[in-house]
Amino acid sequence: MENKEVMYHIGLSKKDIKGAKYAILPGDPGRVPKIAACLDDAVKIGQNREYTSYLGKIEDEYVLVMSTGMGGPSTAIAVEELAQIGLENLIRVGTCGGMQLDVSAGDLVIAQAAIRQEGTSKEYVPIEYPAVADFDLTASLREAATELGFTFHTGVVQCKDSFYGQHSPERMPVSYELENKWNAWIKAGALCSEMETASLYIVSSVLRLKAAAILSTVWNQEREKLGMPQETNLDVDKEIIVTIKALTNIIKKEAKNE
Repeated sequence: MENKEVMYHIGLSKKDIKGAKYAILPGDPGRVPKIAACLDDAVKIGQNREYTSYLGKIEDEYVLVMSTGMGGPSTAIAVEELAQIGLENLIRVGTCGGMQLDVSAGDLVIAQAAIRQEGTSKEYVPIEYPAVADFDLTASLREAATELGFTFHTGVVQCKDSFYGQHSPERMPVSYELENKWNAWIKAGALCSEMETASLYIVSSVLRLKAAAILSTVWNQEREKLGMPQETNLDVDKEIIVTIKALTNIIKKEAKNE
């Protein structure tokens, strides 16, 4: 499947992205048009399987918006094929569930690193290798979130393969492992749980790409367990605004240095 003009899974070629170096990567295909609407001159350029793609501009620089689908395998495929057509900087814009009690619904989480409890990244490098974000992209997201005055947390996120293994661990035959590890991650300071960032960071590291992730907290099951104020928040506007501002700042700085 390598060295093909049109990538087998994402359905895009180098010609389609017009030299774009930056990609915004939501998991949900339904969020792609919403993000693309924040770009200039955005047009739909592809749709295949879970991969919906739009191309637009920020400060006259082409930026790709493409969904990755849910979980590590589809995310890894996306990163592999984006690398082949020339993308260099990837920012995941996703959702998560809070783990620390101060990570409330609606808060943003900027993922400095990810716990590799999923399986995809283990087929790239041994488990001892850390899944870490690019420093500059992460700093840009933090700077943008600070400038906008949004509540955010920066730190480690937990990545898994089974959504229901997190939410109903007691009914799984391996409940003893799931529950013990979940409590360990919380004690160690993991901020939230999601499914894609570890694969994004590991594959990007192997392919020498830059990657970062910003997540919107949908709920916090630990707050719910304790009877603390708890809600569900499906609004992803803030993380989109932060990402667009961060990329605008980066592109402006690059233009000044040219």
